[in-house]
Amino acid sequence: MQIKLHPRDLHLRHTFTISRESRRVQSSLIVELVQDGIAGLGEATANSYYGVTIERMSKKIKELQPKLEHLQLDHPSKFEQWLQEELPDAAFLRCALDVAANDWYGKKIGKPLYEIWNTPWHENIPLTNYTIGIDSIERMQAKIQEMPWPIYKIKLGTDRDLEIVAALRQHTDAIFRVDANCAWDVSQTIKFSKELKKLGVEFIEQPLAAEAVEAMSEVYAKSALPLAADESCRTEDDVEKCVNKFHIINIKLVKCGGLSPARRMIRKGKALGMQVMTGCMTESSVGISAIAHLLPQLDYVDMDGALLLSDDPASGLTINYGNIKQPKAAGLGVRLKQ
Repeated sequence: MQIKLHPRDLHLRHTFTISRESRRVQSSLIVELVQDGIAGLGEATANSYYGVTIERMSKKIKELQPKLEHLQLDHPSKFEQWLQEELPDAAFLRCALDVAANDWYGKKIGKPLYEIWNTPWHENIPLTNYTIGIDSIERMQAKIQEMPWPIYKIKLGTDRDLEIVAALRQHTDAIFRVDANCAWDVSQTIKFSKELKKLGVEFIEQPLAAEAVEAMSEVYAKSALPLAADESCRTEDDVEKCVNKFHIINIKLVKCGGLSPARRMIRKGKALGMQVMTGCMTESSVGISAIAHLLPQLDYVDMDGALLLSDDPASGLTINYGNIKQPKAAGLGVRLKQ
C-alpha cells in the first residue's frame, strides 16, 4: 500500500469566528491510500483547541510509512483495529486514514458506502444547516442575505447573544440552531433557552465547558430547548456520559477517529435514547463527503464546511439549499481537483 499526503490551506469566504477563536484559513491534510490501482481519500483538519497540527500529523505518518507500505489493505474494520493499536492518541490522523480505507474499499467493490452498510437512502434525509460565525450584527445579517438557507447554525458566546438572534430573526423565518462553544454557564443557559425558544431556535449546542458534564444535569432538567453535546462527546466512551445531560450527541469524525467509530457511536447513542447528529470541522469536500454517507442514520447534520470555502480542492458532493444530493459513485464519490 502506498500513501500520499496532500496538505492544503483551505481559504474561507469570510473570517470565521466562534467564542474562542477566529480564522480565515483552515489547514487540512488530505491523505491518499493507493493499492491495486485504487486510490482512497481521507481528510483531517488542524485544530488548535485539540492541539492538532498538519506538521505533527505528517510527521507521524512518515514514521508509520514503512509499516503502512508493507500492510495489505483488506477490509476497513481490520485496518481500523491496526490504527487503534498504532495511533491510540491520534484520533484526527486515524480519521483521515480510516476514511481513506473506507473510500478505497467502496471503490474496490463498486458501491457507495451507505449501500455497503445497508443503510438505504430515504426521503427523510436531514437537511444540513449553514453556519453563521460571530461577527457584527450587520455582517451576520449580510451573511444570511448572501446565503438564503432553510436552517442556520448561529455561533454565540458574546455579551449580546440574545440581541444577535433577535436581529437575525428579523431577516429570515428559517430554523435556527445556536452553538455557544462552551461559553455559557448553567443559569445563562436556562435563562437563554426560554428566550431562544420564542425566537424559533430548535436546539442549543454545547452551552457549558466540555468537562462540565455533571452540571448539565440541571440544565437538562430546566432547559426550554433540547441540548446537543459536541465538545462533551468526543469519543465512544463519552456517549454514555451524555445520557440525561443532553438530548442529542454531535459526532465529529476527526474527534472520534473516523467513520468506523462514528457508526458505533450512532448505534450506541440511539440505543441509549438520544438523537444523533454529525458535524464538521470546516473540511473540504473529502471530509464532508464522508459525513454524507452517514445521513440515512442521522436525525440532524451539520456538513456545511465545504460551502464556507472559497477554494474547495475536491469535487463530487452537491448540496443545494440544505439538500444533499444522493451520492451514486463508489466509495465517497469524491475526487481531488488537479
